[in-house]
Amino acid sequence: MADLQIEHATATEPKWAAARTRSLALPRWLWLPLLLFVLTRLGIALIVYLAVPLIPDSTTPPIYHLRPPDNILLDAFGSRWDTGFYVSIAEEGYRYEGVPLPSVAFFPLLPLLMRALTAFGGDAVTAGLFISNAALALTAVLFYRLAEEQWGTAVAERAIWYWLIFPTAFFGSAIYSESLFLLTAVGAFYAARRGYWEIAALLGMLATLTRFVGLIIAPMLVVEWWMQRRLSWQNRPEGERPSFLALLGLAIIPLGTGMYMAYLWRTFGDPLAFVHGAAAWQRVPQSPLITIATLLQRPAEGWLAALWAGRLHIDNWLDFTFVLLFFVLGLVLLAKKRWSEAAFVLLGVLIPFSSGLLMSQRRYVWVLFPVFVLLAQWGKRPWLDKTINILFLLGLALFSALFANGYLVG
Repeated sequence: MADLQIEHATATEPKWAAARTRSLALPRWLWLPLLLFVLTRLGIALIVYLAVPLIPDSTTPPIYHLRPPDNILLDAFGSRWDTGFYVSIAEEGYRYEGVPLPSVAFFPLLPLLMRALTAFGGDAVTAGLFISNAALALTAVLFYRLAEEQWGTAVAERAIWYWLIFPTAFFGSAIYSESLFLLTAVGAFYAARRGYWEIAALLGMLATLTRFVGLIIAPMLVVEWWMQRRLSWQNRPEGERPSFLALLGLAIIPLGTGMYMAYLWRTFGDPLAFVHGAAAWQRVPQSPLITIATLLQRPAEGWLAALWAGRLHIDNWLDFTFVLLFFVLGLVLLAKKRWSEAAFVLLGVLIPFSSGLLMSQRRYVWVLFPVFVLLAQWGKRPWLDKTINILFLLGLALFSALFANGYLVG
């Protein structure tokens, strides 16, 4: 009898163990994006850790470079260029007059969250790094779900990978607003696709509190509402179509920027202080045609001689190449009648490009996530997939190493 009981337990144990394993297993849409997030962040951290002692520092560090912590990685991701502004805002508040570079040019959601987190202990640098990386990890999961539900697993996996290895993807792990903006933008679009329009509107409002270009969430969601309401490919019965009340709810999206303008008006007497403050960087509204004409001005010694002598402004040409690439891919989305995505990408290219500067454009385009879904669809061709991987990984390694050593690469 004992032998029968032992045999019965042995026979049933694998089934119980297998059931327990299945119950504990994480779904692919959760563990795969998080795994890719961890792998790419470890790769970037390794490049930064090796690059700092190997590459000479920039000879002209920015005047707002913060005191470096006694840690290479914290220094690289928490004390470079714009990171200094977010940390100083979180610690000391905004400054407008009497400073060469007014911090009011930077929108408040990130420093507000940093200040809130420091109330529980720690400092602003570690708080900012935690917020940026947590937002990036959450965005990876949402982005994967968004792409998988419409285009399938293979496209979703390539889209996430391309996005995480894009040449300026390291900004997502620094104290910059890119990660928060991506979280709000992808979250808003995903919520709208699932029919949760109240959540989409709220996230859109947070996007406009994160950066000025967050206003492009509004036209994207309005067009998405129209697509779901009118286009036949949705095949939705009337009861499942978005209501006009959902459309009216999208009117709250610009309130994020409106609240920041109200704060600036009350504190500094200038609701457009963020615009006037950006002029310290020579960022002023300007037609993109003027920017292109300036770039195409013939060097005194001629194009070939300047190229051969290395006297062309390579940074500007790189930024313009990224702008042109994403603009063309936005037109492709338009041609494919993916109108809401096209509106987001085209406006996301044209608004920053209308600031009179090419500087940082390669960073700005990284947040235009629909482009990576499009590239992932094309990436089923092995030769194109390999080309994208090689170019993106080389660019990511180069720009990460330069950024860690104080060079402006975005």
